[in-house]
Amino acid sequence: MNKKAIVSLVVVAVLAAAAGYLYARRSVVAAPQVAAQSTSAGLAAARGAGAGGSTASLETGRPAGKIITVKAGEAIQSAVAAAQPGDTVQVLPGTYHETVYIDKDDIALVGVIHGADWPTLDGERKRNDAVLYSGNGIRVENLKIVNFKGNAIMGQAGNNFIIRHNWIANAGVYGIFPEFAQNGLIEHNILTGIEDAAIYVGMSDNIHVAHNEVYGNVAGIEVENSRHVIVEHNLAYDNAGGILTFITPGLPIKTTFDVIIRDNFVVANNHKNFGAPGSIVSGVPSGTGVIVMAADDVIIENNVIRDNKNAGIIVADHKSFANITPDPEADPNPDRVSVLWNLFANNGYEPITEIKALMVAALTREGPDLVAVGGGTGNCVLDKGALKTLGLGSWASGCAKTSTADIATYLLDKPAPPRVLKAEDRGKLIYSSVCAGCHAYNVRMIGPPTQVIQAMYAGNPQGIADYIANPTKKREDFPPMPPQGHLSADLRLAVATYMLGVSQPKPPAAAN
Repeated sequence: MNKKAIVSLVVVAVLAAAAGYLYARRSVVAAPQVAAQSTSAGLAAARGAGAGGSTASLETGRPAGKIITVKAGEAIQSAVAAAQPGDTVQVLPGTYHETVYIDKDDIALVGVIHGADWPTLDGERKRNDAVLYSGNGIRVENLKIVNFKGNAIMGQAGNNFIIRHNWIANAGVYGIFPEFAQNGLIEHNILTGIEDAAIYVGMSDNIHVAHNEVYGNVAGIEVENSRHVIVEHNLAYDNAGGILTFITPGLPIKTTFDVIIRDNFVVANNHKNFGAPGSIVSGVPSGTGVIVMAADDVIIENNVIRDNKNAGIIVADHKSFANITPDPEADPNPDRVSVLWNLFANNGYEPITEIKALMVAALTREGPDLVAVGGGTGNCVLDKGALKTLGLGSWASGCAKTSTADIATYLLDKPAPPRVLKAEDRGKLIYSSVCAGCHAYNVRMIGPPTQVIQAMYAGNPQGIADYIANPTKKREDFPPMPPQGHLSADLRLAVATYMLGVSQPKPPAAAN
């Protein structure tokens, strides 16, 4: 191919990327206006437009049920209490001041949008959580959620979920937070003003995150201690960090692997980091597009990564990342990370001190597209010489796998078996699926480490059980804890007893 042809192809690629950016920006921003149009046909059309994959294990197989309509002035929770598996709780436009907890299987919580009028859950900066669910087969759709202190939508060990077409703003520590789950879809949501991660996939398997817009958060999208996850066709901009995939030490699940980050726009993530001081996410350098920390088998492909002032992509081990306490059971190194076809532009123009030092050592003034710090083996980048890189060392130039086009989705062909809280291990399961997301064993996260709680409440499980039902803020450097009063008294006591006796916790049965 001659030089002129190559230049022409580059111009076409840049123009296509720009057009794609504008289209994605227009279509995602417009999502609140058309969210009520979410149908199986619309989903299929979106899939045909590039998301790929089958949602049969999520869209079908639910028992047939009735529609329970909630009007402004009525309580959504009362409708949920009356609902049976297969029912849909339909919420009409209006403002609702409550927390909704769903502890049944196969319940759909669906808002109805009339023009610009949404069903709005408003926490008034007093309530901690908007929607909590522990049932399997849950769908949460078409809700506007604002002004909460804890979580907008949090799943606690519920499989086969769908969370889509929600508009979430200033809703606390986490926006959409499925934890300890298998087989779930997060799509066409808009999230802003979240103090940790807008979309946080925690200790979960077989998750698809697509067509979301995340901006003005500390972290846009975070995949933590999770496996078989695809993050694609999202718009992440004006966060401190755009898209992150981590192994966080001290959690029951010790691995993150098989993560595909593709076809995303990761643009100008230069927001000030306003995470809780001392938390892991507070160590995310403002101005970073994509971060891989200790995760394995991560593929970063066909993304537009531009205008991130610190770096386009950072791949790091635990020793090189701020606020990390090593976990002897977790591999601290990122292995077999592949950086494939991506479009980089104008990254690293105002890097942090540590990256500046790497630039000096490399005798360059150009900010980096790709930075690698610390250990790791089997990592590769296509055409290493074409990128502005730092610290790649043993990284291979050229990858054995050059495309993920053969992988449409990691969603399952059939629904995952429901998670059941068995009496003999219910405390362990609740600890793993609820508590450990904020209280790692020996690492500061959103709340104090489990070790600290053990010292405070030694020999007093009832004290923990009472506190988690009605928590009070005890430390200025930690956010308030969301109350867990929806758990029954015996479940609260079971988890408190388990928490006091746990050492480095082992994971309950989870997908491989």
